[in-house]
Amino acid sequence: MYANCFKRIIDFVLSLVGIIVLSPLFVILILLGFIFMGGNPFFTQERPGYHERVFKLVKFRTMDNRKDASGQLLPDEVRLNKYGRFLRSTSLDELPELFNILMGHMAIVGPRPLLVKYLPLYNEEQCHRHDVRPGLTGYAQAHGRNSVSWEDKFAMDVWYTRNVSLGLDVQILIDTVKSVVKKEGISSETSATMEAFMGTPDGVESSWKGPR
Repeated sequence: MYANCFKRIIDFVLSLVGIIVLSPLFVILILLGFIFMGGNPFFTQERPGYHERVFKLVKFRTMDNRKDASGQLLPDEVRLNKYGRFLRSTSLDELPELFNILMGHMAIVGPRPLLVKYLPLYNEEQCHRHDVRPGLTGYAQAHGRNSVSWEDKFAMDVWYTRNVSLGLDVQILIDTVKSVVKKEGISSETSATMEAFMGTPDGVESSWKGPR
């Protein structure tokens, strides 16, 4: 009953309240984004959601548009300026996704929406991460974020889809706050964010064995 009905109602109410309460902060971040990002403070990108239906996700931009002499964008770690790092470390860049939640594209808690180009790369088990709406935060974000392997992250996502409950969602929100305060898992060991997913090779399995 919670997963099929009440969860969506709660998401709608909380996202609407969040947008109203945080509207002054939205205005401040929009103005700062114009200044530090040199223009449009928003980043939009198509992402797959519930049952792989594609929607347009919106976030605050964390990387500027600096280019090299040939007109190509500089690497992520170069374009990720101090203001962008601040937004990521505090997760403030995710705030505009409240509008995605309000419109029903996303939930407050669920697997994070990834890139459309990853869809053909999922194995049969990993595809189940789309059995629920993607979330503003999720189990993987509260337990490692970008510091865990793709295989472990997907294992956590699929486990969540099979164990959705109000209690679990509340615990994930609590763990997310702890992770944000400690600034854990913002980057992987070799990237400013997370390395691109290239598919899981045959025989490679997740080392994650479930919640402790």
